[in-house]
Amino acid sequence: MTAGDILRSAVSNTFRSKVRTALTVVAIFIGAFTLTLTSAIGAGVSDYIDKQVGAIGGDNLMTVSPATEAEAADEGPKEYNPDGAATQGNFTLLSDADIEAIRATEGIEKVEPAAMLAPDFIQYDGGAKFELTVNPMAGLADADLAAGRQLAEDSGSLEVLVPSSYVEALGFTDEQAAVDQTVTLAVTDYAGTQHTVDAVIAGVQNDSLFGDGSGFSAGLRAEMDALQRTGIPEGVSTGYITSVAYLDEGTDEEHLAAVKADLDAKGFTGLTVADQIGAIQTVINGIIGVLNAFAVIALIAAGFGIVNTLLMSVQERTREIGLMKAMGMGGGKIFALFSVEAIFIGFLGSALGAGVAVGLGSVISSVLSNTVLSSLPGLHIMLFTPASVATIIGVVMLIAFLAGTLPARRAAKQNPIDALRYE
Repeated sequence: MTAGDILRSAVSNTFRSKVRTALTVVAIFIGAFTLTLTSAIGAGVSDYIDKQVGAIGGDNLMTVSPATEAEAADEGPKEYNPDGAATQGNFTLLSDADIEAIRATEGIEKVEPAAMLAPDFIQYDGGAKFELTVNPMAGLADADLAAGRQLAEDSGSLEVLVPSSYVEALGFTDEQAAVDQTVTLAVTDYAGTQHTVDAVIAGVQNDSLFGDGSGFSAGLRAEMDALQRTGIPEGVSTGYITSVAYLDEGTDEEHLAAVKADLDAKGFTGLTVADQIGAIQTVINGIIGVLNAFAVIALIAAGFGIVNTLLMSVQERTREIGLMKAMGMGGGKIFALFSVEAIFIGFLGSALGAGVAVGLGSVISSVLSNTVLSSLPGLHIMLFTPASVATIIGVVMLIAFLAGTLPARRAAKQNPIDALRYE
C-alpha cells in the first residue's frame, strides 16, 4: 500500500461513522476558531501600537525628566532645601541648566523642552471660539496626518496641527480646506492678561493612541510659552516638567542603554515611547495569553475526542485489521493509516475553524473600525496573516496526531489470528 493509498483509505475511513466524526470535528472547530480570533486580536493591537510608536519616533525619541527619589516610609518627610530644584505641584521642574546638561549627553542629537501650554481658545476668521488642548508629544515628531504637511522644523515658523474633530467646528468643509489657513490662538499670562497669536494650519492630524491634542511647531511653542510666562514675579518657580530628546540616528539597544545610564548619573530618567507603553503591551499580551490558554484547553479536550473516535474505530475494524495483516500489511503502515485519519480529522476541524474565524473576524473588525473604533484611524482590532493561520492549523494537526498515537499503536499491535476471530 503506497502513501497515496494510505491517504485515500484514511479519508474514506474517516467518514464511516459520520456522526461521531462530525462531533469530534466540531470540538476541534471550536478550539481552532477561538485560537484564531484571539491570536488575531493580539496581532491587531500589537501592530497598531507598533505603528503608533514608529510614527512618533520609536526608540529614537525619548522623554527625559528629573529622577525621583523613593523615600522609605520610616525616613519621614523630606527636608526642605531652598537651593533644590524648582517644583510645580508634585513635579520637579527642569531648569534651563538641566536642559543644557541633557543636551550635552553623548548620543543625544537635540533636546526640546516640553513647556506645559494651556491656550484659552482657537478661532478662525472671527468665528466661534473653541477650547484647545496641546499634546506635548505632537509636533516633536511625525504625526499621523489626514491632510496637509508636517510642522516646520525651523524656530521661526508659527504653525499648528489641528485634530480632525475641529475641522467642521472651525468652519472648514473638509480637512484639505483647512490647510494653510490662519487661525488665532489665545493664552493668558501670569498677571491675567490675554494675548493672541496668529498661526498657520500646517495639517490636520488623526486622533491616535497617544492623545488627540493639537501640535505646535517649535516657534509657536516658544512664542506661546513666552507669553504665558509674561508677568511672573522674580523668585517664582519656573521650568519644564519634561523634555524630549532626539537620539543620534542609528542608535541601537547597546547605545540606548548607555544614554540612559549617562542620564541616570546626571539625575535624570530617560524613557522611550516603547518603554512607556511597555506595561500596556504586557497587560494586553497577558490577556491574549489567557484567552489563548482557554482555546488550547478546548483543543486538548478535542484531542480526547479524537482518541475516543479512533479507539472505537479500531474496535469496529478489528477483523479488517487482522485481514490486512494476514495479507502482508505491516504494523508500520497500519499505524500510519490510523495516524493519517487523526491528522485528517484535525485538519478538517482546524481549517473550518480558522476559515470561519477569518471570515467572521474580518467583518467584525471592519464594522468596529467604522463605528466604535473610528476615533482611532488605522486600528484593525483583528489582524489575520497567512503565516499565523497556517501555524494554528499546523499546531492543531500536531495535537491530533499525538492524540491518535494511542489508537494507532493499538491497531498496529493487533495479532492477525486473534483479530480475524474477533466478533
